[in-house]
Amino acid sequence: MTAERQGPREEAPGGRDGGQDLRMRAIGPDTGRFLNTLVRGLDRPHVLELGTSFGYSGLWLADAARAAGGHVTTMEFHGYKSEFAERKASDAGLVDYIEFMVGDAVEMIGTLREKVDFVFLDVWKDLYLPCLEALYPQLNPGAIVVADNMLRPGGEDVRRYQEAIRAKPGMSSILLPIGTGIEVSRFAAS
Repeated sequence: MTAERQGPREEAPGGRDGGQDLRMRAIGPDTGRFLNTLVRGLDRPHVLELGTSFGYSGLWLADAARAAGGHVTTMEFHGYKSEFAERKASDAGLVDYIEFMVGDAVEMIGTLREKVDFVFLDVWKDLYLPCLEALYPQLNPGAIVVADNMLRPGGEDVRRYQEAIRAKPGMSSILLPIGTGIEVSRFAAS
């Protein structure tokens, strides 16, 4: 994880959606602990993770969901990443607290059977805004939305997301310098 963050950003063979991306792209332990602390403070939360990758953040979320009496739904575009994450969750004794979904997150959000109390958004940055539009109607009052990579790599896509979430009715939001920068937003029904 550390070596990946310190090295140059290179596109995987086959492009970002080519199914050959073996980089872990994991949040760091500081971000993991912060997410875990937030979720543990909720009562029986339905946690939605957008961007499973290889499952590191999902373990932090599932551990907290288990402690709080909740569960995690995690969405990933690539089946091979989701399968790896599911094996790691099984190894950690957390697989019973995570539902793994494979496909287009923007489309899958609309298929959720229940509203969500916590969202961790960590997909390709140009998908942040479409994901926000899809998930906003799925938020329970008091829901928390955390978006990663707001400072590094940052960029126009995350700036658009930040402006959009702050403009949504009922949302309050703050940027925190934890890890690569996280936007933490809370929804209060208007």
